[in-house]
Amino acid sequence: MLKNNIELDVKTKCIEESKTQAWIAEEVGTSPAYVSRIVNGKENIVNKTFLSMMETLGYDVRLVYEKRDSAI
Repeated sequence: MLKNNIELDVKTKCIEESKTQAWIAEEVGTSPAYVSRIVNGKENIVNKTFLSMMETLGYDVRLVYEKRDSAI
């Protein structure tokens, strides 16, 4: 099981960084509509097979977000 709510996490990080979904889309080279589908939970961005393998091995998956040093 994926323990994170990726949709909410993306939305929250946009708010924390004062960035729009359109800005994120432009920066990563995708469409605002695709970012919107992710935020609205209509697009899977974590591989289902990977999750199934980890669950079979007895693990849940939890993503950790760490702010990068701006010098990087």
